[in-house]
Order: sequence, then structure tokens, then C-alpha cells
Amino acid sequence: MAQRITTLVLLIEILFLVSCVTHITTTAAYNNGDKIHVAGKVMCQDCSLNYDEWINGSEPIKGAVVSITCMDERRRVSYYGSDLTDERGQFDLMVNKVLSHGKVLKPQLCNVRLVSSPDLSCNIPTNFGNGQTGVKLVRPFTVFRDLVKYVVGPFYYTTPMCETPKFENNY
Repeated sequence: MAQRITTLVLLIEILFLVSCVTHITTTAAYNNGDKIHVAGKVMCQDCSLNYDEWINGSEPIKGAVVSITCMDERRRVSYYGSDLTDERGQFDLMVNKVLSHGKVLKPQLCNVRLVSSPDLSCNIPTNFGNGQTGVKLVRPFTVFRDLVKYVVGPFYYTTPMCETPKFENNY
């Protein structure tokens, strides 16, 4: 019985420490640095491949556009920006935390999503990784000195052959 109580107390202490570290990291992310970085990848997935190739065979898309939209407390757009992916399909959006009109950007009110793909054979956005609906910036991946970095995705496009048909109700 005493061993169970000791284990329970230890577990409660660990949970308390984890919540404190999470709070400190999140607070540091909102207060440190004058820029936030949002990084990720955009890939092409071909549904005509077998499962193994489909899961492991995605290719990067060069020149895909990814956007970030940040809102203010009144649900108005306070910042919009975009970035092109490189030859590895990677993007790195850099946003000033202090906007031109003096307002401070709140990362938790930002949404990152797919915009377009230059590859005509792979230009149908999917919601794998929430690329189509968008990803909210919740918890930073890295907080170090003046660097606050979020990592999202990967986001995926697919081929036109893989597009899910949309049915209309004509009733």
C-alpha cells in the first residue's frame, strides 16, 4: 500500500513539473524574439500507387505557395504573408511579432495553409496535415534566445485522378 501511495505522489509531481515546463515554454514563446518562424514541407502524394509506395513515396513540390493569416482579438486580419517552397518542398515563413501599426502579433491567432501548387500533375490540395483547412500555431517547436519556431505539416497535394468527386443534391 505504501508503495502505491509513493508511486501516486511521484506521478503527480511529474505531471506538475511537465505542466510548469509547458507553461514556461509557451510564455517564453509569446514574449521572446521579435520574429516568429513557421517551417514545414509541401509534398505530392499519388493515390494510384500501392499502399507502401503511397505512404513512403511522396515527392517534394518546388514553388508551392503556403500562406499565414493572423487575426487580432476582434477577428480582423492583422497580418497576411506567403512563401514559396524550395526544391526540397520546404518553406520558412518569417513574421515580425510587432506589426507596422504597433500591434503585437499573437501566434495562437495565426493559421497556416496551402494556397497553390505549380505542378499541374499534382495540384489538388488534400487535408492530410490540415493543409487545406489550415493549422493553428499552438505550441512552438523551438524557443531559444530570439528564435521562436513553429513546425507544421507536412502538407500534401495529390493528382487530379485522386480528387474526391463532389456530389450535388438536386432534390
